[in-house]
Amino acid sequence: MQSLRYVGKNLFLEKISLKNFLKKNKSPFYIYSENQIIYNFIKFKNIFKKTDPLICFAAKSNSNVQILKVLSKLGAGVDVVSGGELLKALKAGIKPKKIVFSGVGKTEEELQVAINKNILLINCESESEALLVNNIGKRLKKHVSIGFRLNPNIDAKTHKKISTGKAENKFGLSIKSFKSFLKKINSLKNVRLNALSVHIGSQILSETPFKRTLGVMQKLIMELKLNLNFVDFGGGFGIDYSGKDKTLNLTNYSKLVEKFAKKINCKIIFEPGRSIIGNAGILISKVQFIKRGSKKSFIILDAGMNDFMRPALYDAFHKIIPISKTSSRMTGAIEFVGPICESTCKFGVYKKYQKLNENDYIAITNVGAYGSSLSSNYNTRPLIAEILINKNKYRYIRKKQNILKLINS
Repeated sequence: MQSLRYVGKNLFLEKISLKNFLKKNKSPFYIYSENQIIYNFIKFKNIFKKTDPLICFAAKSNSNVQILKVLSKLGAGVDVVSGGELLKALKAGIKPKKIVFSGVGKTEEELQVAINKNILLINCESESEALLVNNIGKRLKKHVSIGFRLNPNIDAKTHKKISTGKAENKFGLSIKSFKSFLKKINSLKNVRLNALSVHIGSQILSETPFKRTLGVMQKLIMELKLNLNFVDFGGGFGIDYSGKDKTLNLTNYSKLVEKFAKKINCKIIFEPGRSIIGNAGILISKVQFIKRGSKKSFIILDAGMNDFMRPALYDAFHKIIPISKTSSRMTGAIEFVGPICESTCKFGVYKKYQKLNENDYIAITNVGAYGSSLSSNYNTRPLIAEILINKNKYRYIRKKQNILKLINS
């Protein structure tokens, strides 16, 4: 993350000293670098500039309307997976013809909104969904542009809880089922098959599964002689969480995609989320208490798993760094934990760490994706604030939830 650095002993995000920032802003909170988001998006766009894809940001990774507005100004579209995300995208100024609606269990109400708004694509994930879309289209007297999500049975070699392209996963249609349904699609007078879609998983660090997916898709499209407007390759591009991860070579992948697009003669859609927003955010938390255990010390934070779920849900590693550096060290191992009454409310174990005191502050890094969007009111805790920084200026893009409104709702 280029925007996060130490100046002397103090941590800065862009041009703001977080130590000084915390004198007026109460933790815990999410804070994002707007210029890091912009940098990430432009870098992604430039890597694929020869293909000129439609880049639909995956709103599920971070659906804050103000962040969607930043991306909208850069020309981004949005991939949504719920009616709520669809309405947020429209509120952010995303044009309907840049919105793709994915998801395995869309409701009739959600589909009706999408059809009425004339979005670019509804990516169907079952025969039943396509039939429902056709029926709604008939009732509304509209012809609906759809894609079909395929399950290519490809192992993305990622965490089992974020793998989506294997036969055992719930997503998409098998190739066999798609071929069978293709024979019936001409009888559906209110849908047009304009795209095929595939998304094999998240946090993928190797180009091998993507290369295999390209091969499967090209073979299928040519075999069936499909005339498509779009092929949607989803997202899943991993980032470096540890500082040591070998990440995907997107330049190599872009060359493969370019060849594919020329061969099939269609527009490419990508749905990046984590690779755009992941390293642009940090979670600031205060050390509430330090408690000595039999084998390690517990650093008890004011942020909990309800605020940041990824370590509990995925055993995910996020580097934790101090707001102010010191030369002294803690004795023995430490574990950063939160206040939630669950054993899984923890954020990381360190064998060596600098000296921390109660009321000091730390930053959990690379939390821009699936941080705030996975947060909840568990233990009746208010949703925490989100702040967006641009150089030396900042603004609240979500205020901390009012506890009285929460308990009276």
